[in-house]
Amino acid sequence: MAGEGPEEGQAAVEAVEAVFREERGLLLASLVRRFGDLDLAEEVTSEAIEAALLHWPAEGVPARPGAWLLTTARRKAVDRLRRDQAYAARLAVLQADAERAEAAPAAEASGGGELPDDRLRLFFTCAHPALAAEDRTALTLRCLAGLTTPEVARAFLVPTATMAQRIVRAKRKIREARIPFRVPGPDELPERLPGVLQVLYSVFTEGYAASAGPRLQRPALAEEAIRLARILRRLLPAERESAGLLALLLLVHARRGARTGPEGEPVLLEDQDRGLWDRVMIEEGRGLVVRALTGGPAGPYGVQAAIAALHDEAADVEGTDWAQIVALYDVLLTLTPSPVVAVNRAVAVAMRDGPGAGLALLDALGGEPRLRAYQPYAVARGDLLSRLGRGGEADAAYREALELAGSEPERAALRRKLGRG
Repeated sequence: MAGEGPEEGQAAVEAVEAVFREERGLLLASLVRRFGDLDLAEEVTSEAIEAALLHWPAEGVPARPGAWLLTTARRKAVDRLRRDQAYAARLAVLQADAERAEAAPAAEASGGGELPDDRLRLFFTCAHPALAAEDRTALTLRCLAGLTTPEVARAFLVPTATMAQRIVRAKRKIREARIPFRVPGPDELPERLPGVLQVLYSVFTEGYAASAGPRLQRPALAEEAIRLARILRRLLPAERESAGLLALLLLVHARRGARTGPEGEPVLLEDQDRGLWDRVMIEEGRGLVVRALTGGPAGPYGVQAAIAALHDEAADVEGTDWAQIVALYDVLLTLTPSPVVAVNRAVAVAMRDGPGAGLALLDALGGEPRLRAYQPYAVARGDLLSRLGRGGEADAAYREALELAGSEPERAALRRKLGRG
């Protein structure tokens, strides 16, 4: 359609960007399944996007843009394999596979589903236990969230070169260890699913409370984790912990608008304007909690989501069902014994039974090595000591927390606490 004006051309560009944003993970996963090589799949995905940017403004956006991109990317992959003798063995496998599915490309381009959904395989490949934990998170953001390497680096506040090395290392491990691109069988799923959920939770946690930098929250990163959790929930509808994770993320993220003040300073739960909480998100999360807790023993994400739901349902801190929250933390401690869970339980006990009771529990955890670098532990001790009128000890705890604080808003809040002390 030669002669299209700038508005039509811009619409085509925006259509490419929308398809890329929504379906990149689908496209990449389908190509990895077909060719068995993550690097090749990424390269031809990018080339297909570039081809769309070239052709769609002139020829119009196709009726099935995802299928157009898939067909284009497959052709480019075949061309690459034919030119590169190093991929001769892969080409032989590809040709055999193509003969078995000779009619598939035409069917995909003209009817049926938009793209075969192989993202679940990609989730489990990116989060394989053979990969280092930091590499799993980086690869998930790169491949499933579609972030560029510099964007992933910014997400975790490391140099781009460092993040590039992590991603290359993860891909090399997949290739050299011959990690299969597949969904684990029913006997493997209970062991493997928690790793996938943990990757998404780690992404969300960094968005909820940035480990460093000028802002307390990074909403875009938290929302990307929620988007991926929604995909996982759709792909594994029978897995209650995938519902539990999504519920937890929604119920916590629903408070985002009230968690910081006008200058970006942290606002404690007890001081938040609950009218700013996202009630639609809370209702969705509450419905998912029911799903996560019914039909069998509760999992850790389902229990954490139930705790978050009790906070979100309360009119204020005083009206919160702290007894039920403590009981849920008791359950959580049996599922995932952890000093971090014990700290959170101690804070809930302080709300139920008074600051002295909570402080006794925190002090009993004082010898736990994993809490030495855990800033919320020091903050919690400082707050309870302050409530008990022990200002000098509270200041000592706040100074310890200040040394551990990452983001500038957290540091500023602790300096204000010390100023009041």
